[in-house]
Amino acid sequence: MSLPEPNLDDRRFQDLVDEAKRMLQQRCPEWSDHNVSDPGVTLIEAFAHMTDQLIYRLNRVPAKNHLAFLDLIGLTLHPPTAARTDVTFWLSAPQDQTVQVREGTEVATHRTETEEAVVFSTLRELAVVPVELTALAVVTGEPGAVAADQGPELSGGHGVPCFSAVPRPGDAVLFGLSQAAPSCVVALRLDFPVAGHGIDPDHPPLAWEAWTAEGWTRCEVDRDGTGGFNRPGDVLLQLPAGHLSSLEARQRAGWLRCVVQAPVEGQRTYSATPRLLSAEAFTIGGTAPAVHAERADEELLGVSEGVPAQTFTLDRAPVVAGGPPFVVETAAPAGDWTQWTEVGHFGESGPLDRHIRLDRSTGEVSFGPAVRQADGTLRQYGAVPAKGVPVRIRSYLAGGGRRGNVARRALAVLRSSIPYIARVENRRAASGGVDGEDVANARLRGALALRTRERAVTADDYEYLTRQAAPEIARVRCVDAGAGGVRVLLVPAAEDDGEGRLEFGRMACPEQLLTRVAAHLDARRMLGARLVVEPPYYQGVTVVAVLQATPGIPATRVQRAALAALYRRLNPLTGGPSGNGWPFGRAVHSGEAFAVLQQVAGVEAVESVRLFPADLQTRRRGEAAERITLDAGSLVFSYDHQVRVV
Repeated sequence: MSLPEPNLDDRRFQDLVDEAKRMLQQRCPEWSDHNVSDPGVTLIEAFAHMTDQLIYRLNRVPAKNHLAFLDLIGLTLHPPTAARTDVTFWLSAPQDQTVQVREGTEVATHRTETEEAVVFSTLRELAVVPVELTALAVVTGEPGAVAADQGPELSGGHGVPCFSAVPRPGDAVLFGLSQAAPSCVVALRLDFPVAGHGIDPDHPPLAWEAWTAEGWTRCEVDRDGTGGFNRPGDVLLQLPAGHLSSLEARQRAGWLRCVVQAPVEGQRTYSATPRLLSAEAFTIGGTAPAVHAERADEELLGVSEGVPAQTFTLDRAPVVAGGPPFVVETAAPAGDWTQWTEVGHFGESGPLDRHIRLDRSTGEVSFGPAVRQADGTLRQYGAVPAKGVPVRIRSYLAGGGRRGNVARRALAVLRSSIPYIARVENRRAASGGVDGEDVANARLRGALALRTRERAVTADDYEYLTRQAAPEIARVRCVDAGAGGVRVLLVPAAEDDGEGRLEFGRMACPEQLLTRVAAHLDARRMLGARLVVEPPYYQGVTVVAVLQATPGIPATRVQRAALAALYRRLNPLTGGPSGNGWPFGRAVHSGEAFAVLQQVAGVEAVESVRLFPADLQTRRRGEAAERITLDAGSLVFSYDHQVRVV
């Protein structure tokens, strides 16, 4: 806790006026009219107002000195963090040539009368390549089974059974594309006889996968119009970025496969194999990662004066971290441009090192200073551009903040036309956008910075340094991993649906975030300490409750309010007793759920409450329990609460 700041003078306007009137009674007793209509009182109030302003400025001195001390230790405000999502570009029709979507393509939300559009830029080039179906194979789940080529049988029009006579887990049908289509949306137009095969068409026990360098990788299914191979229709697949061609059934192709999965609780299995009559494949779009930022290219900062510690200011700020490398260029005598690289500080820069420092919050670019040494000589930290040399920026991304956490399908405006692209959308809500740090938080962080001194020894040190490396995360916890090991658990920021529900898929930490935090901590940990950076284990919890509603209140309203209360309470980000997220390792008691439901408006009585542990990966529930325990590195996560109102 920081020391309280002294209030050098706590008098306010009315205090000054009252004090002046008391002095009048002592010094000038003949002045007896102290009403506001008296001209003399008007003068007193005018001088009191000016004095009040002086006192206010005087009381700002301690805060100014505090900020000056923070500047001396090199503390700067954390810049805003930009939200990220994947953006899908849909073709107007299948094409016979590759459609290129360049890096930096901007998409935005619709502009309204009250809000400006939120702009996102793609982070890499996207090639929407044309494909067609060139091969078909079937493999059974038996040990040692190999893929059998079924292309001739399909061409003959007799139909091909997709799996074994009675499909078993591991059976698969493989589709070979003419070439690999990384990050593309591929449509498989499949013709099946209209028939029932014993499964739920809305939840078939199937998984689509594509071949990558890591092996078979799960594909996301945008739409399955076949209802699990029960009728003719299209299957839209989002192929992974690492899709590669491979050899299957003695044919090289960009292979996809559909695998029969072991059924989960309540899911029905196939009673007979579907029979494929015909199939074709074509590309209808592609997906590229995007960030909440606008791209600036070829910006001239100014002309160098040839002196140390020069500063230039970018036209746009803040600058997004994690985008393309920030490179400053200066003109060379031969007409070329010399590159200057960004560093965190000039402490290790020599007089010939072309280094610059960037304050991403303000957009200020600084060159190295000259510092006078104890013997009177000047030492240059970082090279200095020659006098009269133009200084420019090649490109950078400017943006960030909470406004970028837009809902799914909100990015629907393509800011520049692209041939053959009909529309654009984000299939998932953007996440990770955090506003820049304010001065109050920086003042609290200053005390921690002085204590840790960039060394990770205690758990608090690890947590502080983690937030320094990744300010966009919502929560961080350091726990003991045993045998000298340290586990740093990261909980990413995610928006709920307004009623406390979180999508479990959005709680996964991007690999680049884990790598960045691990590298930052590894350089500051104690020798011999083993370090693991990972997300926590999320323990699913399902509450099944029966409530009695107050007479006259609709049961649907009570049910919705009760579900919202449970999802908000058992929430890793906003739940728990304090509302700052469920505490790490805190057990869940049925009595706590009972108390939460009892406080819901419109609940007359809570008839029963049962807790069920749930596995969020397999979506299976365990046996009912009065208490669900969590270890020190676990968090609770709400899964499919059920409330019945009688």
